[in-house]
Amino acid sequence: MKTLSILIIPAIILTLTGCASMSDSQRGTAQGTVIGAGTGAAIGALIGGKKGAAIGAGSGALLGAGAGYMWSQRMEEQKRQMETATAGTGVQVTQTEDNRLKLNIPSDISFDTGRADIKPGFRPILDNFATSLVNNAGTIITIVGHTDNTGSDAINNPLSVNRAASTRDYLVSRGVSINRIQIDGHGSREPLVENNTPQNRAENRRVEIFVTEMHAVPETLGTKPKQ
Repeated sequence: MKTLSILIIPAIILTLTGCASMSDSQRGTAQGTVIGAGTGAAIGALIGGKKGAAIGAGSGALLGAGAGYMWSQRMEEQKRQMETATAGTGVQVTQTEDNRLKLNIPSDISFDTGRADIKPGFRPILDNFATSLVNNAGTIITIVGHTDNTGSDAINNPLSVNRAASTRDYLVSRGVSINRIQIDGHGSREPLVENNTPQNRAENRRVEIFVTEMHAVPETLGTKPKQ
């Protein structure tokens, strides 16, 4: 396995140290290269020992790089679609370091204080988002609800989950398979800003939607499906 370490460790170091300065496409290619090399090396080692590991790593790296680049391109295209669909609405569309698409939807668009019913102004945004998801069937979605620190955890924790569930149910009603959607609620545990003004509390009351390729679900997501 010494050969495997020599091949993989520099690639991992390069990816970890270089991601911050990479474009989205470059990051996806680099991540795909490392994953492909590791997988190819492991399979090659099982088949042909050290020589097999070296050959497998090289082949896996090439395949992984191509897959990573294509994944990044698809995510960038879907990001452009959602930026167009949400322009002027206050919804923030970004791409995370691990190449997930993220929509941050503030409470003034999505939910009234203490409520989990979707506001009328949120529906057209979800309609456009559902169309994008139906057109990109190879993706999965994680919806995370958040609250401010008003009230107790006994109130905020289920409220955040219910907001995520309402968002999921609306997307399902628009043709998105429920099997593609995971939900979670983080209550008031992850504020964006201090809960010291009404404006800040409104910013912390939000729903975040993450989109990623089915074959590339990051282990760092930290959310578990809840039905």
